[in-house]
Amino acid sequence: MPTKKKFKVFVTRKIPGVAIPLLKKHFEVKVYPKDEKISRAELLKGVQWCNALLCLLTEKIDVEVMDLNPHLKVISNYAVGYNNIDVAYATQKKIPVCNTPSQEVVDAVAEHTFALLFGIAKRIHEDEEYVREHKWKAWAPKLLLGTMVKGKTVGIVGLGKIGSGVAERLSCMGVKTIYYDVKPDKEFERKYHAQYVSLQTLLRTADFVTLHVPLLHSTRHLMNAKTLRLMKKTAYLINTSRGEVVDEKALIRTLQKKEIAGAGLDVYETEPKVNPQLTALHNCILTPHTASATVEVRLQMSKDAAQNIIAILLGKGKAKRVN
Repeated sequence: MPTKKKFKVFVTRKIPGVAIPLLKKHFEVKVYPKDEKISRAELLKGVQWCNALLCLLTEKIDVEVMDLNPHLKVISNYAVGYNNIDVAYATQKKIPVCNTPSQEVVDAVAEHTFALLFGIAKRIHEDEEYVREHKWKAWAPKLLLGTMVKGKTVGIVGLGKIGSGVAERLSCMGVKTIYYDVKPDKEFERKYHAQYVSLQTLLRTADFVTLHVPLLHSTRHLMNAKTLRLMKKTAYLINTSRGEVVDEKALIRTLQKKEIAGAGLDVYETEPKVNPQLTALHNCILTPHTASATVEVRLQMSKDAAQNIIAILLGKGKAKRVN
């Protein structure tokens, strides 16, 4: 086996921040040179060479990848989510899997949720397009009418750190906050004047439904034809969690029929491909999985991704392990 200073790290894409310089202080490092998603062939080639893999959520790290290299000691995902990695199999092979959660990520995604919520309520995307296409000829009383947020009910599905971050920001907005999770949180309710309700009650009651659950077997297609039908026709759906939490085909039909007022989406079932039926709709705002895309977040993720590898290989510091 290599000595500690000769451990090899493969990074699947150029990333900003201190990660690569920091890793090069301790290890032999190879970085996939193209600023694009790595091909499967290049990923497999890199994995065979390394002791530590620093990957992105765009790469599928499955049985085939892990079985290629018996000397793979750690997988560090440059992301908070890790549904791109077969964590159960990694655990079976005693390979630590790490991710990059931080307060910066929580704040950025909570802010982006608000951007989508206010954007769809105020029809900002339609307003901007209307001006850019020189359609605006005069002020008119009925022109592109949106809806007020103040006085409305916001339903938070999933009370993790991001869901709580959304609630914190809602506390000064003059809205009623209701939430659903696997269990109630009395301290959260006291702090943010929130009410715990069943998922069905939340969907029937909320004017804005915002999703903040992890992608699990139990949450895949949580929002489907049946649950979407529970929402009010005047309600909006916001998703900054994972695309597969929503049955996209069912959502498209719902939006086409205007059975809900609109949607704000940052994630998609088949991303980066987005269903053209979805992009053709005007009652939704679509962003390209950029909820955490701030300078501050990317720099912190970079630091965390490198530190995870240093902690596992050299025993310096603490790794953010998920298994």
